[in-house]
Formats: sequence, structure tokens, C-alpha cells
Amino acid sequence: MSIVRHQGGWAIALTLFIALLLAIVPLPDWLTSLRPEWTVLTILYWSIALPQRVGVGIAWIVGLLLDVLSGTLLGQRALSLAVVSYIAIRIHQRIRNYPLIQQALVILVLVALYQLLNLWFDGIIGHPAKGWSYWLPSLTSMILWPWVFLLLRRVRRRYKVN
Repeated sequence: MSIVRHQGGWAIALTLFIALLLAIVPLPDWLTSLRPEWTVLTILYWSIALPQRVGVGIAWIVGLLLDVLSGTLLGQRALSLAVVSYIAIRIHQRIRNYPLIQQALVILVLVALYQLLNLWFDGIIGHPAKGWSYWLPSLTSMILWPWVFLLLRRVRRRYKVN
């Protein structure tokens, strides 16, 4: 039996904290609808890169923090993040083999699923329907994925996160 010694947990926590901050930082009205889903991108990266360290439980906790910070129904984003994280973990070995452009397309689908689940919850609790601009964060998240991937991979390698 071998004992696996994990390193760099603080780097994972710091990147998730920064993603939460980026998710709530105030933006001008015209830019708000273009805000990428920073927390989803960060959770997806860590779920794909280190599925044994960052999984559904961490996604649930980060989602609860996001619910509290954004004032949404408690558990709404937590469940959405957990579902997306679960799917990413199930297919993480395939995603790793894709080139960055193809990974970005997978991220588009996963972020759109996250948004769809949130839209479904909003409909259940009686919030009004949203327009087409609701889906723009999926596109901006897809566009930013290669840079987020490269930045977080650099953090993971530099601080030997395993």
C-alpha cells in the first residue's frame, strides 16, 4: 500500500477563490451579459486535470459559496456545478486528448448545460424568462478556455499540484 502525498491544495483553493471574486466583481451594464462563467471554468479545469482531488464535493461547496455570494436560491448553482463536474470527471480522459479548440467546444456544451440547469431552476421558482443574451457567457467561456487552461496548467506545474 502506497501513501499518496498531495501537494498544492492551497493553489487549487486560491484559484477557486479568485474565480469566485471574478464572478461577483461589478461590471458595466453593457459588459455584464458577456461575463464568462469563471467558477465553472475553474472547476472544469481542476475536474479534468485532477479528478481525484477536485470532484463533485468541491464543486458542490464552491456552488454553495457562489449561491450565497450571488443571492440565488441556495443549492441552485451548487447542483448545477456538481452535475457539470460529474460529467467532466466521467469524460476527463477523452477531453485531455483533445486539442484546445476541441476542448473549448466541449466546454461550450458543459457551460451551456450549467446555464440550462440554472435557467430551469429560475423557471421553477417563477423568475421571468431570459432573452438570447443569457447564453452569451457560454460563448465567452468557450473563447477564453484556451487561456484559462494554459494559465491554470502553468499554476499546476509551477506549484507541483498533484
